[in-house]
Amino acid sequence: MEIKELTRAEEQIMQVLWQLKKGFVKEVIDVLPEPKPAYNTVSTIIRILEAKGFVGHTAFGKSHEYHPVISKEQYQNFATDKLMNGYFDNSVKRMFSYFVKKEKIDLKEADEIMKLIEKLKDK
Repeated sequence: MEIKELTRAEEQIMQVLWQLKKGFVKEVIDVLPEPKPAYNTVSTIIRILEAKGFVGHTAFGKSHEYHPVISKEQYQNFATDKLMNGYFDNSVKRMFSYFVKKEKIDLKEADEIMKLIEKLKDK
């Protein structure tokens, strides 16, 4: 199944569903930050996510309990690949350089990355 890119609103709803594992629209709204979106807005976004194949549901009469069909890790892999291919010519070195130049990686994180690299070398 091909994963499609999410809008910011869709991704926000997916983050909540990944966190909850499953939930009704009201439960999703309860987790969202203030100002809370309208019930109908969240319901519409969830139905769009369902049409895109990200969400499934279990019916309880007229109510639906929604659950993720695409895991957070699957979407993370898709988004990372898109970022790497689209902005860094599929080069980890270029991406790492970018984050270093923008000071998005501190010395402690860089040290942890170096330790990970050393572990990979030892394998």
